[in-house]
Amino acid sequence: MKNKLIPYLLALAIFIIPACLGTPAPTETPTPTIEETEVAPTEEIISQTGITVCMGQEPNTLYPFGELNPAARSVLAAVFDGPIDHSSYEYQPVILTQLPSLDNGDAQIVTVKVDDGDQLVDADGNLTQLKVGMSVRPAGCRSDDCAITYNGESAIEMDQMIVTFRLRPDLTWSDGTPLTADDSIYSFELQKEAGINSYLTQHTQTYEAADELTVQWFGMPGYIDSTYFLNFWQPAPKHVWGEFPADQLPEVDLSSRTPIGWGPFMVNEWIPGEKITLEKNPYYYRARDGYPKIESIQFRFIPDPDVALSELIAGRCDLIDPTINLENQVGLLQEMQTAGEANMYVTTGLSMEWLGLGIVPASYDNGYDIQKDRQDIFADTYTRQAIAYCIDRQTIVSNVLHGLTDIPTTYLPSNHPAFDTNISVIPFDPEIGISLLEQAGWQDSDDDPSTPRRAINTRNVAYNTQLILDYKTTSTTQRRQIAAILESSLAECGIGLNVEFLSPNDLYAPGPGGPLFGRQFDLAEYALGTEGIEPPCTWFESDGIPTEENSWSGANITGFHDDDYDAACRSARASMKDDNAYLTEYRQTQIIMSEKLPAIPLFSRLRIAASRPDLCGFALDPTSEILWDVESIAVGETCQN
Repeated sequence: MKNKLIPYLLALAIFIIPACLGTPAPTETPTPTIEETEVAPTEEIISQTGITVCMGQEPNTLYPFGELNPAARSVLAAVFDGPIDHSSYEYQPVILTQLPSLDNGDAQIVTVKVDDGDQLVDADGNLTQLKVGMSVRPAGCRSDDCAITYNGESAIEMDQMIVTFRLRPDLTWSDGTPLTADDSIYSFELQKEAGINSYLTQHTQTYEAADELTVQWFGMPGYIDSTYFLNFWQPAPKHVWGEFPADQLPEVDLSSRTPIGWGPFMVNEWIPGEKITLEKNPYYYRARDGYPKIESIQFRFIPDPDVALSELIAGRCDLIDPTINLENQVGLLQEMQTAGEANMYVTTGLSMEWLGLGIVPASYDNGYDIQKDRQDIFADTYTRQAIAYCIDRQTIVSNVLHGLTDIPTTYLPSNHPAFDTNISVIPFDPEIGISLLEQAGWQDSDDDPSTPRRAINTRNVAYNTQLILDYKTTSTTQRRQIAAILESSLAECGIGLNVEFLSPNDLYAPGPGGPLFGRQFDLAEYALGTEGIEPPCTWFESDGIPTEENSWSGANITGFHDDDYDAACRSARASMKDDNAYLTEYRQTQIIMSEKLPAIPLFSRLRIAASRPDLCGFALDPTSEILWDVESIAVGETCQN
């Protein structure tokens, strides 16, 4: 199923702010509380023909189209195989015979006529109805340079995308019923009725079955989607769910607790607060090739990482997945791995820790008043660049993250295909930082480097204002350690810091009262992540600034607004991967981002898992679900088969 969810703010490694592309709508999901309680060992221990996966949280639902927490996604990865996987920043068809492309002919861009009142996507990317005076891109036009203004005198020709998806012929639901194109059509219809995945459904003109195994997607005229090959709705079992209204499915046990799928496993039981047990699906289409390698999976819910490690040592956990935060156990895990007592797995992806700069507080939205508003501290780019030179990110990575991650230069990790390799990391260099501060007008007026600098001739800042910044974040151990390093290194440049630790509920409270979404902070440490693998330039688009007009939703909490950045991001997202503009424009956004610095990337966040030493077939991928290749996992003697 195509998911247009792009920006996320994170509390630790927990996704908390989904926002639909173009119309962000963040919500708050607090970090799970870790209580110091003992977990009684389960009497049942899965045999060598099965494994026990220990998770830090219980799934909030198993309804595949609900708002899933990470634990739910892990379980469902074993029930639904695909339909399209992404691994190492590449897309892989699972239940489709191939990914549609313009080259193989399963994707086409055709010319259609549109007239007054027809629904389309205009030159600015808005879904609307054609009317006189509107700017649109005629057929063959891919940029604003060739856009025209509709005069209302005659129909105009525009581009329309048509994509064909072909299902494998050997797919079967776990109850033995054949899986067909109608199941994908049914999924589209129920999600459209329930308002799920609304961005894509709204930009879909038609979604229909061409035959029993073929589905065709027609986009709205003018909608050029660079990831058109993902516009396939994950099939839903119409023969089981069809008797229930769409709005009841999130609560019905058949769809929310024991959904049937086509993947390697099927749900056997869910004992709330204790475990979920999956059994091998006898109708799995890869069964003839010997998959899955194991007979069953038991998921246990253990929020305490110390208890989880004890259970791993005791043989009651075979795999600890990253929903259990193992960052404070890295040293112990490294020792266990060296001694042959456990395997540790570490990867990074598109989740990053950021130091956000409150460039434009919400109080500026009605105009900046130097007498009443917070001083415009970050108006000068030199000030923002100076802060980057004055924070010791390498010490953070080395001491807090055990050297297992790196310092990003932009919003993309260095292993992403669209990453601009020409952008260098800004090093910790207080001398350069001090020089930039002085160029911005921040002077050491008392010749005492231990005191904060003052505004002497700083643009938009009242004379003699001290350079003391309010810094807000959550109170996790890791973020407390980072705050101490930031406070110490910034002080070397004459920048003072007032550190305030807030609960996740308070930090991520909705605007206008919340400090992040209400844009009421100087500095804030938070994380951004995304489910997909496309470059998330929308994190810093001006459309994503939380304001009263958009109900305080959006990931661009810094208030950063740059027309060139917006244009490059919009152009990149409207380009095909084969177009020169795709990489050129995404790299342009990275150049602007690295120069203007609305936020400073601190490090790529870690995902850590651990397993018993004789577990095989498991690997953490930077862009995949934890159990995306669960059918290959084996343990003990099973590894030899």
